[in-house]
This record gives sequence, C-alpha cells and structure tokens, in this order.
Amino acid sequence: MKITAIKSYPVRVGVRNQLLVKVETDQGIHGWGESGLSYRELAVMGAIQHYTQFLMGRDPMNAGALWQEMYRSQYFEGGRVLSAAIAALDIAFHDIKGKALGVPVYQLLGGRHRDRVPAFATTSAPPGPAMIDQVLELAEAGWTCVRLMAEGQENPETFEPRESLAPTAEWAVKAREVAGAGMVLGMEYHHRLSVAEAASFCQKMPSGTLDFLEEPIRDENPSSYESLRRMTDIPFAIGEEFSSKWQFLPYLERDILQFARIDICNVGGFTEAMKVAGWAEAHYVDLMPHNPLGPVCTAASVHLAAAVPNFSWLECRDSPAERHLGFSPTDLFPGQVRLEGANYIVPDAPGLGVDVDEERLAAAVFEYSEPPHLRRRDGSFTNW
Repeated sequence: MKITAIKSYPVRVGVRNQLLVKVETDQGIHGWGESGLSYRELAVMGAIQHYTQFLMGRDPMNAGALWQEMYRSQYFEGGRVLSAAIAALDIAFHDIKGKALGVPVYQLLGGRHRDRVPAFATTSAPPGPAMIDQVLELAEAGWTCVRLMAEGQENPETFEPRESLAPTAEWAVKAREVAGAGMVLGMEYHHRLSVAEAASFCQKMPSGTLDFLEEPIRDENPSSYESLRRMTDIPFAIGEEFSSKWQFLPYLERDILQFARIDICNVGGFTEAMKVAGWAEAHYVDLMPHNPLGPVCTAASVHLAAAVPNFSWLECRDSPAERHLGFSPTDLFPGQVRLEGANYIVPDAPGLGVDVDEERLAAAVFEYSEPPHLRRRDGSFTNW
C-alpha cells in the first residue's frame, strides 16, 4: 500500500476551527486525522506540506516507523506545531490500517479493556445560580463527573486573577453542597494563575470540595507545580498542552500530576499516546484525555481510552450544558462515535468509525480567528 495524497481541510465547525487531514492510498483506502493546535491551523498545514514531500509513496501501515522519521527528520525536533502535524497524520495512518485489516483501531493497540468510555461534562455558565442549575441538570441526566469553569473566563478582554478566586471558590463549595459527596467535581483555570494565586484559591475551600484542579498554572516549569503541590491536597489534572512523552516525563517521575490530560491530536497521535499511557500506568496515574475538537478527535480518544487500563474520564463537549458549541454536526460527520448518556460507546467498525462528508468539508469556509488576547486592568497582558 502506498500514500497517494494528503489533504488538509481547515474549516469553521461550530464556534471554532477544526483542521482535518485526509490521507489517501493506491488501494482506495483513506484515513482521517485531526490536529489539536487550535487557532494555529495554518502553521500546522505548513508542517504537513513539508512532511508530504517525503511521505508520498510510503506505506501508511508502518505508522511507528513513519512517526520516527517525521520526528527525527529535522534538526529542530518536536514542538507543538510539528507534533500536532504528526498527530493528525499518525491518526489517519491508524484509521487506514484498521480499515485495511477490517478491525477497529483499538485492536491495533492491544484490544479493548472497556465497552463504554465514561465522559465528563463541563458547565458553560460562569459561577453563579445558572452554574448550579447546570450541575443539577447534568446530575439528573446521569453525569457523575462535572468540570466547573472559573469566574471571569467568559470575559474576552480582561481577566484579573485575584478578583476571580473568591467567587469561584464560593460557588464551587455551593456546587459540592447541591451535588453531594458522590459526584466528581473539578475546576478548570486554564493556566491563568500564578503559584501564589492558585494556592490562595485552594485554601479558600474546605478539603474535599474539588476532586481535581485542571491547569491552574502554566506548565513550562515543573518545579513551580511541585511548589504548588506542597500547598494543596487537591489532585492536579495536567498535560493538555504537552506535545511529547518527554514533556510528560518530569510530571510523572516527580509525582506532580494525578490525572494525565493527554491530547491525542497534539501529543503525536496513537504512536506517542500509548507510550505516555504506559508510563502513566507505571505511576498509577489515569488518563483524562483533552477532547475539545470534533468527531475525529473524539473517536481517536475513545479508541485510546478503550485500549488502556488506566483511564478515568474523557472530556465531552456535547453534554446538555454545551451542545450549543456545535463541534459535531451530523451533516458534516454523518458517522460518529455514539454518546449514550454520559458514556461513549466503543465502536466496532473498522478504523476510527467516523464518516466525513468531504464534499461539504471542501465547501466549508475557513475563518481566521484568534483566541482572546487578555489584559489585566493595568493594561498588561495575561494568560488566556
């Protein structure tokens, strides 16, 4: 089997862009992949164009060797742009291989451990009465793991960390009161805090309020997370920005993270994600995959979740609280992994089990967009 074409489709789907990649072969079998580097789709497309020059005519069945060649074929290895490009291609190669062999992708990874993949939902309302209503709505619908959003994240222009801490903690405590002890509750801070601010936030809540705190500070310096680790007993969910096993390494070896927020569309696809999963298992850390994109990313994440023993919940953006985001339209993706209640059903179809209407995809429009460029009240920039 030989690769005959690689096509990139950067398109607006719902409230954000998705970068879908199709790999075609001389045997009429094609595969789909997706890049996770949101808002920088054109940069990833450039990397894919470079890789295409030497991937034409190669055998996509050799996904592991092609991964090594793509990663090692330049002096400046790695980085989020290159890893996101490799991820999209690696996922597509696995889709092709599964279809060629007539098996789901998880069979290529060792078989499935579970028939259903538990998912977690996210409240879209800011801290306040509407957020509490969404927690109750999700609980009634059978969701047992819910992630809350911090105060101020809905503002596209300004974010003051200190002003966010007290109201976010107050409403997190109220959410725990109404949800009861059985629901798993997390908080997303989108790496917007400093170590001192994150510690202050944690100290404003009784122990047991939150089951995980996601990305409270930036990830570049593991020692900073170690410092924060000593100041709070809340488990950390970290890793959605990591682009390789090497970025996960210090966090696992130094027992900094408790949930690995691996993003299969950023970290290098199945080839790299399975290596991270093995290291995480050795440290008794469960995967909690990042999944903010579309049906291709969701399907790849479901296959990963099915194939590993150490798994907690998969992020879902199609819960009753977030269906308005429109990431998974059925006209563009007529075949998708099925969400049943708060669980994704592991598919039996060969490959990923996702169908894409390429004609609609080709006709869709790419709209250049930027994430918010947030400022503090003094005019300085802060993290989005």
